[in-house]
Amino acid sequence: MHTKKNTLQKEFIESDSEGHLFCRLPLAPDENRSQPPKLYEITWRIFRIMAEFVEGFQFLSESSREVTFFGSARLKKSHRWYKEAEKLGKMLAQCGFTVITGGGPGIMEAGNKGAKEGGGVSIGLNIQLPTEQRINPYVTKGRGFHYFFTRKVMLAASAQAYVYFPGGFGTLDEFFEIVTLIQTGKMQRIPVVCVGKEFWSGLFEWSQKVQLEKLKVISAKDMDLFHVVDTAQEAFDIITTSPDRSFF
Repeated sequence: MHTKKNTLQKEFIESDSEGHLFCRLPLAPDENRSQPPKLYEITWRIFRIMAEFVEGFQFLSESSREVTFFGSARLKKSHRWYKEAEKLGKMLAQCGFTVITGGGPGIMEAGNKGAKEGGGVSIGLNIQLPTEQRINPYVTKGRGFHYFFTRKVMLAASAQAYVYFPGGFGTLDEFFEIVTLIQTGKMQRIPVVCVGKEFWSGLFEWSQKVQLEKLKVISAKDMDLFHVVDTAQEAFDIITTSPDRSFF
């Protein structure tokens, strides 16, 4: 047993000639290193993460009645869902809601555009990605983030409703994260609205048949944690009946 323990320690804990411990963690593509970062170097990353959280919550504390939009950055202005997102953003702004998006193009731009043209607060929480580096011109209040996970927390924080338009892996990731938090009781139940029946129906039919009926890895009530609609008006009707949410 003693030998096994020493072997595991040697396998997962390394140090240099001066005795500095290395820390194994994922590196960004631009972080080309010949060896893992030393453990003491991670301290500065932690401070940067803390700063992003503190500054992010301070930034959001200045707004109220937030609705967060998610969806593809690749959909063009001519696309049906871009137009519906723009319409919903405008309707919400005119009703006194704050629209929050990831600040990029596509659905994010559409939501911000509608909010700005509706005379409301249009917030963009941006991050630099290989294909989505610009912040759209319809953001009236913006904040940039270095870490993806801190930005995700800010997009989820204190919103009283979440709207998901058709999108890619990121949109699905953000949808399942929020639904899981509500399912497990880590977040109060608030409206989660998926717009676009043609896009979402296949996924939820699979959840019903495979996850629920075949494997029983979810409960029937879990299928009621979200709404599936087809228009901005339907989404608006659900969101406007939701109570203001003060705490994350």
